[in-house]
Amino acid sequence: MATGPATRAYRDERQEPFGDGYFRAFDDAVVSSLGVGTYLGDPTDAVDDRYASAILTALESGCNVLDTAINYRCQRSERVVGRALAESEIDREAVLVATKGGFVPFDGSRPPDPGQYVIEEYLDTGIVDREDLVAGSHCIAPDYVETQLDRSLENLDLESIDLYYVHNPETQLRERSPETVYDQLEATFTRLEERAAAGDVDQYGVATWEAFRVPPEHSSHLSLVEILERARAASRAAGTDEPHFRAIQLPFNAAMPEAFTVAGQDAADSGSPIPVLRAAADAGVAVFTSASIAQGDLASTLPDAIAERVPGDRPVQQALTFARSAPGVTSSLVGMSRPAHVEENVASGFHDPLEDDAFEALFE
Repeated sequence: MATGPATRAYRDERQEPFGDGYFRAFDDAVVSSLGVGTYLGDPTDAVDDRYASAILTALESGCNVLDTAINYRCQRSERVVGRALAESEIDREAVLVATKGGFVPFDGSRPPDPGQYVIEEYLDTGIVDREDLVAGSHCIAPDYVETQLDRSLENLDLESIDLYYVHNPETQLRERSPETVYDQLEATFTRLEERAAAGDVDQYGVATWEAFRVPPEHSSHLSLVEILERARAASRAAGTDEPHFRAIQLPFNAAMPEAFTVAGQDAADSGSPIPVLRAAADAGVAVFTSASIAQGDLASTLPDAIAERVPGDRPVQQALTFARSAPGVTSSLVGMSRPAHVEENVASGFHDPLEDDAFEALFE
């Protein structure tokens, strides 16, 4: 797993071209404020090869955060991350590897009849209980998540995963009450605490899409305060010294700034509602942002305030600098499936992020 000494050595060897604040603390490790995302792309050998080349380039170029999920590209994204790590000359302990479990994954390619595939491969085999399956594709029950964790370890060919997310738990709210979802998260967190104690996972969290960016009355809303309380209960149940819940993931970009602008989360001191970036910072929880260039929409066109005030040689670099400048952000993830993308994106890190007051001024 990623270690403090190895990640600091990685930083020290590659620090020179980067601006202040490019490398940031995450627990005992030091990580790049840009990370490689692996969501997009067809499940083909050709795309696998491009991702492998991009990941190798990223690791050599100063990007030591790799983010994936078991369902991305029918498990191929996890497997190509493992392949690249095996081929790279970079020390495994210098790299933060994150993955996710929750959505039912296909295996290698999309089956002709996805519904029948889920029935035969997951329901009939008992991997998923029918009552735990939501929208025909999502399950966060502890037994299921544990099977997915084991499969992710196999796909990645790793002995441990640095950061394991429960993937989009708000999906369960389509058919479950919030209290039921929190109860299931607590049970799954307990299982992850046990796996952390066994050394299979270093840290865990939740990766979300809407849950933390919407107001409390929204049907997809989840409370970070409540989730952290459930993690503390899980730690007590598992007998660990302290919760291993250390991070959340959510979208944040110039077109989706709600994590900074929407006061939808309870404050730990029971004060007025606050945005999730502030709530996470107050709780000591790291934030990894996804969709940092809105899946390419911000690669060439930006709002005027960002285009005029955020440093960067190209719009995509400005978009990434905007994302990683938000107070409380540890690393901003961006899909990089070609070495040329890596070179352009990593160059964002040559520029200093905005100071907090300059960032806030963008919204005035």
